[in-house]
Amino acid sequence: MAQKGHPKGLYLLFVTEMAERFSYYGMRALFTLYLVAAFFNSADASQIYGSYTGLVYLTPLLGGYIADRYWGNRRSIIVGGLVMAIGQFLMFASACFVQQSIMTEGGAIDPSVNNSLSLTLMFIGLGALIIGNGFFKPNISTMVGDLYDAQDKRKDSAFTIFYMGINVGAFIAPLICGPLGNGDWTNPSAFKWGFFCAGCAMILSVVVFWALKNKYLKTPDGLQIGLAPSKSELRSQKDAAEAESIKDSKTEEVKNSPLRLWGCVIAAVAMVVGFSWNAENFNDYISAAIYAISIALPVFIITDKGLTGVEKSRIGVIYIIAVFVIFFWSAFEQAGSSLTIFADQQCDRHIGDWEMPTTWFQSINPIVVVTFAPVMAMLWEFLLKRGIDVPSPIKQAIGLLLLAIGYIVIAVGTNGLEGNAKASMWWLFILYFIHTLGELSLSPIGLSMVNKLSPARLASLLMGVWFMSNAASNILAGNLATLLPTGGEPKSFCGFEIATLTDFFTLFAVMAGVAAVILFCLYPVLKKMMKGVE
Repeated sequence: MAQKGHPKGLYLLFVTEMAERFSYYGMRALFTLYLVAAFFNSADASQIYGSYTGLVYLTPLLGGYIADRYWGNRRSIIVGGLVMAIGQFLMFASACFVQQSIMTEGGAIDPSVNNSLSLTLMFIGLGALIIGNGFFKPNISTMVGDLYDAQDKRKDSAFTIFYMGINVGAFIAPLICGPLGNGDWTNPSAFKWGFFCAGCAMILSVVVFWALKNKYLKTPDGLQIGLAPSKSELRSQKDAAEAESIKDSKTEEVKNSPLRLWGCVIAAVAMVVGFSWNAENFNDYISAAIYAISIALPVFIITDKGLTGVEKSRIGVIYIIAVFVIFFWSAFEQAGSSLTIFADQQCDRHIGDWEMPTTWFQSINPIVVVTFAPVMAMLWEFLLKRGIDVPSPIKQAIGLLLLAIGYIVIAVGTNGLEGNAKASMWWLFILYFIHTLGELSLSPIGLSMVNKLSPARLASLLMGVWFMSNAASNILAGNLATLLPTGGEPKSFCGFEIATLTDFFTLFAVMAGVAAVILFCLYPVLKKMMKGVE
């Protein structure tokens, strides 16, 4: 008999993720502006932002692997949260010692301003945030799916509700951390209280999770979820169920040759060398490493001799969709770099005599998510009750299409903009609204899909692979953000000349639109590969 409502554990994970996302998005709203105020020009700041967010989404691979093999989800979340809190407080310390940078006429930083201590503290803080997120991110997402039976049709709506938690935190954070961090737009030391507030939110996240985890994080049968593999009854049941349901399964574990591991390592190193052959700075090496790992690790997983044919086919679907996700997030994540710079420098943000703070634009996306996530969840359930089960790949193709439409809108809004003229900020509002609807069609559905298609023993690791596509897309987003026209010579990308803002936004519209059409066309193939899982 179908159960009514959702388990209470979903709302505990909702609140935990909400506090953690407050921490992340509070820092994210400030980060590019802090870099420009204290250390770098806008192009370098965009690349550093891309490298940071790329690494944030790469380390879930490590966190997922450790959780699957040793710690379990719960311990990984607590450790990750504490490490991230340390990272935020190091960012606070960086801003305590920073001095205002002075730009020379050539666009370089005046060497008389010595911010080496602040820069060092900032990079150590970023490292802690990156590592901590790796333990936190894949494991809390995996636990959402574990609250439900394997065939429970409420999973898509559950992940959409969970996604609200992400965006409640993301909505509140810029409104609080923004004013705290930007009392004076030109004074980088004013950012410190925004970073401090983000660190306090991270501590709150860990405390709430630790206090209530044993009471609410259970399966419908009362089994505790998220325990270490050696203690998990749920893990044993899921592995046994998978072996029973997959007729061609080899139930014994097959030991893999060390040659397979070393082959993938050597291939990854070779790709790093190839991708970084013409590297000009440290960010280029980070980009090369992320691209290489994004290729080598999925190959390593799929060539595991212990996987059955059905498991490999389903994992293949995750990989294929992840490629399209790269196109989505590389365009969507312009919000934290080029679109932030565009809002700050080339948007008329006045309503009467009041000027809207740039950081507040970061709250448009989450407030739309919070408002419309329940609507989307009810829409999928409404269609399901009437026998219309929209497949996950189709929902994600719709998300890509909406992304393209958003960029078409702002391309029209900036058409003919010249000189010091500024675009109306309402075009940016419309873009964020449409993009958010696209995000709701793609991101929570993707989390649900990974949970449904992953073998139990690889659930957190494959969630890490899913986030790895975000890593590659954020690196690509940082590189694409450097194409933002700044009044100099036209720039080019793959034969596409970018001389105006309209050209810049049209590039993303074309990229997302083509990806959407291809994904729609691929659905029949993906349906066969999913082997009965929708």
